[in-house]
Amino acid sequence: MDRSVRKTPPGQFRSNLRVISSDHCTHHSACENCSVRHVAMCNALNEEEVNLLNEISNDFNRDTKQILCAEGDPAEHLYNIRAGTVRLSKMLPDGRRQITGFLFPGDFFGLACKDIYSYTAEAVTPVETCRFPRKKITEKFRELPNLGERVFDMTTTELQSAHDQMLLLGRKTAREKLCSFLLYMAEKTAALGGHPENHAYLPMSRSDVADYLGLTVETVSRQFTKLAQSGLIRLEGAHHVILLDREAIHDLAEGE
Repeated sequence: MDRSVRKTPPGQFRSNLRVISSDHCTHHSACENCSVRHVAMCNALNEEEVNLLNEISNDFNRDTKQILCAEGDPAEHLYNIRAGTVRLSKMLPDGRRQITGFLFPGDFFGLACKDIYSYTAEAVTPVETCRFPRKKITEKFRELPNLGERVFDMTTTELQSAHDQMLLLGRKTAREKLCSFLLYMAEKTAALGGHPENHAYLPMSRSDVADYLGLTVETVSRQFTKLAQSGLIRLEGAHHVILLDREAIHDLAEGE
């Protein structure tokens, strides 16, 4: 890690992060105190194994709206997020964008079934990642079996999230979709720490939320307003939502 960049508390994001891409990892000693080590793919490794993993790692950081990898490009790297938020998206044949997911500190991306990326990964906020050459980290799976098992477990969770997203887009109403999303974001916010359980931090724009839920921006804004007027949520600026009645929001998300 660049020593000139101060460590960010969990759940918070820097606005002044410089774009850095080094030829080798410089954050070896920082790994031990990494704020997302407990949820990242390297949490199954001991100190010696982390040092072995660091041999193939480099810092790869991007500022807001910058691309980390693009749909159709050769899938040469795997990325582990240390700080910030990343959105994954695909372009439809008619030019529309479909956001397929948001990734947060501790998440990884870059595994591909073929030799090209099937999505574009873009920084929603300034992002810090550890980047690994795909071929070399695949070799490390044999050397570090705990790492391979951890990545497999995280990939299984990702597949479950993809199935949940299919249900969200295919069967739920606009209100059900937004309630489901707010509950999901509240869980993510709580997992990163720094906020109470009824707090949902939304670093993405309303347009991003709309493209993720398969709705228009107007519909998303209208549903936010209705939930607030019903006393179920309180909006605190553009990026913070307080869930005032989590149980009622859960019932709405389930169509009850």
